[in-house]
Amino acid sequence: MTGPTPHQLLVITASNGENLKLAQRFIAAAKARQCSASLVDLTQIELPLFNPRLAQDAAPAALDGLRTQMHHSPRWVICAPEYNGSIPPILSNAIAWLSTQDEDFRSLFNGRPVGIATFSGGGGMELLMSLRIQLSHLGADVLGRQLLSNHNKPPSDAAIDDLLNRLLQRHPLQIP
Repeated sequence: MTGPTPHQLLVITASNGENLKLAQRFIAAAKARQCSASLVDLTQIELPLFNPRLAQDAAPAALDGLRTQMHHSPRWVICAPEYNGSIPPILSNAIAWLSTQDEDFRSLFNGRPVGIATFSGGGGMELLMSLRIQLSHLGADVLGRQLLSNHNKPPSDAAIDDLLNRLLQRHPLQIP
C-alpha cells in the first residue's frame, strides 16, 4: 500500500484545550529525539455521529485521511480528557467509524503500540481505564505506563519522556 511518508509516532488529541497542549508536548519531545511525529486534532475533523445505517452506505470523506494517517504510523499516543467518567464522545465516535472500515474491526488497531495520556479537570483515571479496555479489545498493545495529569498535578517532562521512551521501543506486531 502506498501512502504518505510514515511518521514514527502519531499523537492524537480529543480536545482543543489542555490535551492539545499535552499532545504538542509529546510532538516536541519526539522531535527532540529525532523521531518523526505528527499531530491529529480530532476537533478539526468533521465526522458525523456514527450511525450503522450511515456506515452501510459510505464512510465520510474526512475518515479516509484519518484512517490513512493512522495506518501509516506504527505507534500512537492518545491524549484525551475524561468526559462523564469515560471516553470523550469525539474519540468514541472516531473509533466507532474507524472500526467499521475493514472486514475485521480490529485491523487498524491490532498489534499497534499505543500510549495513553490525559489532562483532566476531574480524576482522569476512569478515562484511562475505559480507553485501555476499549483499545485492548480492539487488539492494541497499550503501554502499561500511562500519564495522568490535571491542574494540581501538571504533566512533567520526565513523565512524557518516559512514556515516549517506552513507546518507541515497541514495534507493531506483524499479523498475517
